Amino acid sequence: MSKKRYPKPAPGKKKSGINAILIRLFEKHPGVELTHQQICTMVEARDPMSRQVVFEGLNALATKNAIKRINHFTYSLSGESNLVEGVIQLTQRGAGFVVVEGKEKDVFIAPQNIGQALNGDTVKVRVFKSGPNRDEGAVVEIKERERVQFVGTIQFGDKTALLIPDNNRSGLEIRVAKEHLNGARDGEKALVKITVWPKSAEKPFGEVVAILGMPGSNDTEMLSILYNQGINPIFPDTVLEEAERVPVELDDKEIATRRDFRQVLTFTIDPFDARDFDDAISYEELENGHYELGVHIADVSHYVRPGMAMDAEALLRSNSVYLVDRVIPMLPEQLSNIACSLRPHEDKYTFSAVFEMDEKGKVYKEWYGKGVIHSDRRFTYEEAQEIIEGQDGDHHIVIRKLNGVAHILRKQRLKDGALSIESEEMRFRLNDVGNPSEVVIKTSKDAHKLIEEFMLLANRKVATFLSKPEKGRDPFPMIYRVHDSPDPGKMDVFSVFIEKFGHKIDLHDTQSIAKNLNALFEEIREENEFSLVQSMAIRSMAKASYETENIGHYGLAFKHYSHFTSPIRRYADLVVHRILQEELTSKQHKYGGELKAICTRISKNERKASEAERESTKYFQTLFVMDHLGEVFEGTISGIAEHGMFVRMDENHCEGMVPMSEIPGDRYYFDQDNFKITGARFRKAFNFGDKVRVKIAKVNPKKRQIDLELVVD
Repeated sequence: MSKKRYPKPAPGKKKSGINAILIRLFEKHPGVELTHQQICTMVEARDPMSRQVVFEGLNALATKNAIKRINHFTYSLSGESNLVEGVIQLTQRGAGFVVVEGKEKDVFIAPQNIGQALNGDTVKVRVFKSGPNRDEGAVVEIKERERVQFVGTIQFGDKTALLIPDNNRSGLEIRVAKEHLNGARDGEKALVKITVWPKSAEKPFGEVVAILGMPGSNDTEMLSILYNQGINPIFPDTVLEEAERVPVELDDKEIATRRDFRQVLTFTIDPFDARDFDDAISYEELENGHYELGVHIADVSHYVRPGMAMDAEALLRSNSVYLVDRVIPMLPEQLSNIACSLRPHEDKYTFSAVFEMDEKGKVYKEWYGKGVIHSDRRFTYEEAQEIIEGQDGDHHIVIRKLNGVAHILRKQRLKDGALSIESEEMRFRLNDVGNPSEVVIKTSKDAHKLIEEFMLLANRKVATFLSKPEKGRDPFPMIYRVHDSPDPGKMDVFSVFIEKFGHKIDLHDTQSIAKNLNALFEEIREENEFSLVQSMAIRSMAKASYETENIGHYGLAFKHYSHFTSPIRRYADLVVHRILQEELTSKQHKYGGELKAICTRISKNERKASEAERESTKYFQTLFVMDHLGEVFEGTISGIAEHGMFVRMDENHCEGMVPMSEIPGDRYYFDQDNFKITGARFRKAFNFGDKVRVKIAKVNPKKRQIDLELVVD
């Protein structure tokens, strides 16, 4: 055994440093009793001061039960009491934090104690130091790899090649023998799979499994983003073959078993560039003065059934992914764009939720079941909006009636405590070669809100129906879309943030947070900071997720909520369709304990899809500003961190960073207590929301970065 594995403890070394060295030593010798003298020899502690540091470290670890004291000078590894298991998240600086389920404190892992753990891995950690905010420990075992495939650039060496990762936090250098390059050339981007990682090796070994192309092209960069998140843009042949066998024409025998809505006015309202249509709305007036509103959802469950290759692949993907210039669907196009898509002037199978309502939105009756529809008209949001604003058009009376009801439903939600969030989305117009020619900010108008309210109604009613079984029956497994109440600590941070704009509201009472935020949003709706404040509020909230235990949806103020309306692009909705059909027919529910694992998977994949979509937007931002290098823009400080300030340019809405070291006129630092950047000498401060002038100094599409310079008059 080489003694060089254990660095010699310096005389003034912190206890936590020697603790980490000692823990690694004992982990390599489980079950062995070691004396103080043996340990000093193994870590090369030769002088009296170093040996004293080792002795104090051993006593500290024994006191915390991280190791076991045999006698005054003899020790061995303790049992399982100081071992915890969790998921490790790595920082840009190489340290790690392990989140342990059921514990408030996470565990800090210094870079030298991470070993071969990678970002997102499930690891076993031995804790050797407790603290008020977090503990400290060392990774002793990797229980499960989050991923074994990584994207980067191939760099040829003398004997082997290296994969240089795109992202140091989520990737690592991998050695690739030349016989395992599989055609990859020097400088190309590739996907490499780790094949072996010897414990004695600093870097793992791997092989190229996909060649993505030369860096710089949009295709290569988008593929890199997808593969980097573990998203495969290519469907397996077995899935495609299964999809090709799906019939487009409907079967008369199947139609006879369904409720027929083909003679009822039915239409869709979607984006102008939509390719798949999940949902349609039908409208029919009743003799009692009420009307019947149908929310008709593509019946994916008719075609995709448990045990099929398409179902396994849909679960693996969990959702469709929407990048700036392409969509990676959850289901093959034969289903998502043809067989299941509720295209106009075609008969389609649906799973429908039908509500008898009055003009004030009160629901008197509800019906759920399989149906068949014929969409009479496809509206774009823009066309529907023009009708809502007074322009005559197809079915304009019906659309305006439904818009009135949607307004009432929304008003009631807000009264019940829902958050009034105006969605805002950055979109790009692309030229003939696929590069961005214009930035467009999409905001929700009445046409969007009309569809949104009726989809929310269906989702809420389905969840309520499935959460309350008939008397005498136990509840059955179900997937809920839940949203927890805000974290008080994050609300404190948000309070400091909005004070920079001169606003002060009470965010301590959970019951009134939504009401007070809505009042703030209404007050600043026409102000420049509205978008920034709303965006920061969203970031301060808990993230919605899929769970089998229902805790309600805080943001929507619903006690029961599920996802039912988009089974073409979300696996959760497909599962809810199956559960609903079982409840309507046999009342024998097939899903059991595996539903919790499904929730965990689809929640995780939703986060990966969101990250891919964000990175795609950042990449196209860099392409858009490339032609504006050296130009000066007005901007708003949108973020503050230790390494600098983020600025969103007012004209093009793109965001870049002014590095801390490049702020002129003083030596600036991050004042964490007051969330601002302050000059050490002249005390000039930069706050969230401050207006500044910046020059685009450097653009790096590969790193998705825009570097800005502060322009001082």
